[in-house]
Amino acid sequence: MSTVDVVIVGAGPTGLALGVDLARRGVDALVVEKAEGLFPGSRGKGIQPRTLEVLDDLGVLDAILAGGGRYPVGMIWQNGERVGEHRMFDADEVKEAAGDSAFTEPWMVPQWRTQEILFTRLEELGGRVAFGREVVGLDQDEDGVSVRFASGPDLRARYVVAADGGRSAVRRALGIGMTGETVDPNPVLVSDVRITGLDRDNWHIFPPHGDGDGYLSICPLAGTEDFQLVAQFPEGTPVDLSLDGIRKVAAARTHLVPDDVTEVRWASEFRPRAALADRFRAGRVFLAGDAAHVHSPAGGQGLNTSVQDAYNLGWKLGAVVRGGAPAALLDTYEEERRPIAERMLGISTGVHRGEVRRGAATVQLGLGYRESSLSRETRAAAGAVRAGDRAPDAVVGGVRLFDAFRGPHWTLVALGVEAPDLGMASVRVVQGSALEPYGEGLFLVRPDGYVGWAGDSAAELRDYVTGLGLR
Repeated sequence: MSTVDVVIVGAGPTGLALGVDLARRGVDALVVEKAEGLFPGSRGKGIQPRTLEVLDDLGVLDAILAGGGRYPVGMIWQNGERVGEHRMFDADEVKEAAGDSAFTEPWMVPQWRTQEILFTRLEELGGRVAFGREVVGLDQDEDGVSVRFASGPDLRARYVVAADGGRSAVRRALGIGMTGETVDPNPVLVSDVRITGLDRDNWHIFPPHGDGDGYLSICPLAGTEDFQLVAQFPEGTPVDLSLDGIRKVAAARTHLVPDDVTEVRWASEFRPRAALADRFRAGRVFLAGDAAHVHSPAGGQGLNTSVQDAYNLGWKLGAVVRGGAPAALLDTYEEERRPIAERMLGISTGVHRGEVRRGAATVQLGLGYRESSLSRETRAAAGAVRAGDRAPDAVVGGVRLFDAFRGPHWTLVALGVEAPDLGMASVRVVQGSALEPYGEGLFLVRPDGYVGWAGDSAAELRDYVTGLGLR
């Protein structure tokens, strides 16, 4: 039986992002995917500012920016006439919430392209994806996990990560339940289509105008020639995913004629729901992404929360597998990520129901881990930035902090005090004067860009590092 450090089940954005993070840490990880290729649809197309920062660190930002574009202004139609604009998010609120971030708005990239970019990066780093490998069972003991497949040889791994979606086979095999609700009982069609007769400067919105109709929207997908068509149907209505079916609904609810829809490139049906796994871990197996939390797509939070699951788990697995850290470090994954997922589920559902506006609540820059057992704030007079917070960008001693943070290492930021020698090869030191919003002191920034420890005592900092087993 072949052996690897980590088996990642699922080659979606979560699994691929985790694969990239582990590959750059020298962890022998294999991504396995049931399908014969990458997911072909646009489904999760919105990348929030915090996730753009994560993708920058993973080395794919340039490709993501080149492969997408800004969100277009919504255009509301009635009876074949443009009747008004609709802003998809509060741009001023998002910009204010962005603060120090270089990213002041969401970026649109079709999910299939995000996955292609991450897949390419994974291969550049020497990582691997095995397609056509369907997991049918797991057996774990105190030393590792044996992964069984429908065909092909079994695998042995020290750890397994389930990133295999909302219908996760791994989660079911573990017997982990999900608690949630149906956000909307009405079925929704989502499809990638080619259309003539509509401009690509607007996100075209067609409100319901007849008995039994639902909304329909047609959004130009940035960086492509495609549009994403989304249509809601009354509960119990069968949804026709064929070219003819999509032509009929487009013609019935818009001013387009059937032949204006020239091609269907991908189509799917779903019912918006929100659900949270009861646990994010069972022994040596972790749940991440949709396997752990399922969102309504309305808030643009599902893919983003999922990639950030991977970003949180990646450095911890790397520290345990390759860095000699105690296995107890992995307990903090569920401790930190499950409350975040629960919070973002509430926001997604609120946006879907019109109770929450897309804006500061959805960019994810204000999320943090102040309550985590990994966060130690030891200053008597802390500044605005505290242990557990996302470490803001700034220029310190001529060095841009986000440039210093980029990579799989820790970063010690010393502001107005002398940086001690921690004796850790995996720490980069940045030295400069005190500045806001940090204030004065020592700040040990985790590999995922959050402040782990903040204080002014070198001895207490060394105790923190020793307690984590870092080297």
